[in-house]
Amino acid sequence: MAAVNRVFAAQLSGLPVFGPDGESIGRVRDLVAGLRLDAQPPRILGLVVELTTRRRVFVPMLRVTSIEPTAVTLATGSVNMRQFNQRPNEVLVLGQLLDAHATLAGSGTRITVVDAGMEPTRTRDWVLAKLAIRERRVGLGRRRSAMQVLPWPEVAGLGLTDLAVQPQGAGQLLMLFDTMRPADIAATVRDLPLKRRHEVADAMDDERLADVIEELPDDDQKELLAYLAEERAADVLEAMNPDDAADLLAELAPADQSRLLELMEPEESAPVRRLLEYSSDTAGGLMTPEPVVLTPDTTIAEALAHIRNAELPPALASMVFVCRPPTATPTGRYVGVVHFQRLLREPPAELVASAVDTGLPPLKPGASLAEVTRYFAAYNLTCGPVVDTEDHLIGAVTVDDVLDHLLPEDWRETGLHDTLEEDRA
Repeated sequence: MAAVNRVFAAQLSGLPVFGPDGESIGRVRDLVAGLRLDAQPPRILGLVVELTTRRRVFVPMLRVTSIEPTAVTLATGSVNMRQFNQRPNEVLVLGQLLDAHATLAGSGTRITVVDAGMEPTRTRDWVLAKLAIRERRVGLGRRRSAMQVLPWPEVAGLGLTDLAVQPQGAGQLLMLFDTMRPADIAATVRDLPLKRRHEVADAMDDERLADVIEELPDDDQKELLAYLAEERAADVLEAMNPDDAADLLAELAPADQSRLLELMEPEESAPVRRLLEYSSDTAGGLMTPEPVVLTPDTTIAEALAHIRNAELPPALASMVFVCRPPTATPTGRYVGVVHFQRLLREPPAELVASAVDTGLPPLKPGASLAEVTRYFAAYNLTCGPVVDTEDHLIGAVTVDDVLDHLLPEDWRETGLHDTLEEDRA
């Protein structure tokens, strides 16, 4: 391994991992350390590496040949494809040690772990030799204490039993999440111990937590929602996309579903209630009730401004829907759609009415998943209108909604490829 004196865990988070010939393998998501019964620094057992399929695997530290500021290189391009599962005597450095509460061994001063530094030994092992800590201040003082880097033995309260019982903040972990996509955060949260997962959920704001829950498998969604206090669970459901909130509520018992809907604001629960009227494998159950809807007298420039919204998913930004007022679903009479490429070709001052495609047939809310799939394939679409029998636009189905229902139920956990289950090296 290349000569490195010390590497802090936060520096490794997200680094690309390459094989010896430069082939891309994945990214570092955490470090696995083996806790000891004595006060000696724990040994780093290996890395948790997220592959391009989102599967997280364990890579032993002996396979690591170099650690650089921009990348980690392995001795071989082949890795054990078994899904990483944490063992009882192991601790996730980023997932469990960061923000952990502990004390200084000599004085008993309460501190918080900010980062952990690993160092190589003469036997080619790596150990968590140093801890970056801050003193935990009590009171209203705004000044933060200075960060210190101390040897592992000088900090007490980080044994396996301590980490399972002591409360833990999530500030440092949330800082790492700032640069990650919701799907990647969800994968990280799934791998955390249940207690730590709940601490992270408590520390997240409602909008961020909603984004993460949308990317979790169904069972994890239900578990996390059940953990939240009912009032906060309702707030998180309000922050979710209505179609995702409806899918989650549909998995709950009728009494729980009704109670959460009642706690939601009426304007937020109304579209979710409408979606729950349809089977999940129909166009009505797949659709989002919040596409971009404009009146015929809207200008091309205004339409482009709407789809330029950074928070709008790419599939929904691929077209605007033209309807008579009102523009909230269910809308007035449906007129047609304008594809974004057509918007780019038209003069900005023109009205969208002059660019409407009236030849694209809309989907009916009762259309089956198979019908919706054929519809997207036949018309080469990423988004399509759903119109009721009275010619009102009630929503739009996007290609990601369709894929989500076509893929195996456990696709968020296993990725898209079959993998060979092997013993951890």
